[in-house]
Amino acid sequence: MLRRDLLATMAGLGAASVLGAVPAQLSAEEVKIPSIAGPDPATKTPSFRPPLGSVDTHTHIFGPASTYPFSPTRPYTPPDASLEMFRALHAKIGVERAVIVNATVHGTDNRVVTDAIAQSNGNYKGVANINAAMSDADLTALGKAGICACRFAFLRRLGGVGDMNVFRTLVDRVAAIGWHVDIYLEAGTIQEFVPILKALPVTYVIDHMGTISAAKGIDDAEFKVLLDLQASDGKCWIKITGPERASASGPPFHDAVPYARKLIENAPDRVIWGTDWPHPNVKIMPNDGDLVDLIPLYAPDPAMQRKLLVSNPERLFKFEPKS
Repeated sequence: MLRRDLLATMAGLGAASVLGAVPAQLSAEEVKIPSIAGPDPATKTPSFRPPLGSVDTHTHIFGPASTYPFSPTRPYTPPDASLEMFRALHAKIGVERAVIVNATVHGTDNRVVTDAIAQSNGNYKGVANINAAMSDADLTALGKAGICACRFAFLRRLGGVGDMNVFRTLVDRVAAIGWHVDIYLEAGTIQEFVPILKALPVTYVIDHMGTISAAKGIDDAEFKVLLDLQASDGKCWIKITGPERASASGPPFHDAVPYARKLIENAPDRVIWGTDWPHPNVKIMPNDGDLVDLIPLYAPDPAMQRKLLVSNPERLFKFEPKS
């Protein structure tokens, strides 16, 4: 492997770190960590009003780095996106509850998530980053702090695939304490992951609509594989997130709508919605008010909107019902 490829692989804390790759302690001289843009600060007030109890099921909090330091082996450096900014975002778009997914920039230090949950009066849940070095007591403590799941990011830019034996062991461990697993796949890899996912002993949630590409068209073979997996495996849930990642036409990302609608119609009891705020590593930064206004295009029926935004996430993340 070329040195530049080795450094790129070792810089990621995604699946490679979680699944047993040797951690890299690289100096700034050895590898330059790229910086990324922050979210659009001028959030629009959406025309669509989410129902009471709606949950944004895919969000991140970054820092402040002075309190929650970033990992030295992170794949990118974001600007701070603090709890205060997080709260302001949700107040603006009319969403009361949220699920905070710990991002790779914080490694396996999950305090940025659990501290926010502790201040939320039951309105936040979390998805953690874990690794094989964590004890059962560590995982139990995270569960008591409001963590419901752990995430595996099978992306080259976040570290690659890593040791699948470690992955299976970790999945068995979290299944034993009632968690589900969150799966972030590289575009174009769904086919090879189908047998792996179907064999899991636990519910799994596929991020960002399976990283589909709207440029390929609704009849794309990879999207059909995703639809078949969703329909045939009752353990499979899909996050209706990331239209800005899927879109080929750009804002307001309407070319991603048919994919979201198809996924919702395909398994209406196993879909959830989220903003992905503050949108790390996107080519085009969306406005979160615009993303909320896509919801009635995804799900025109108010009863389905309620499933997508309220009752489905309540069931999956074990929120106290507000419906």
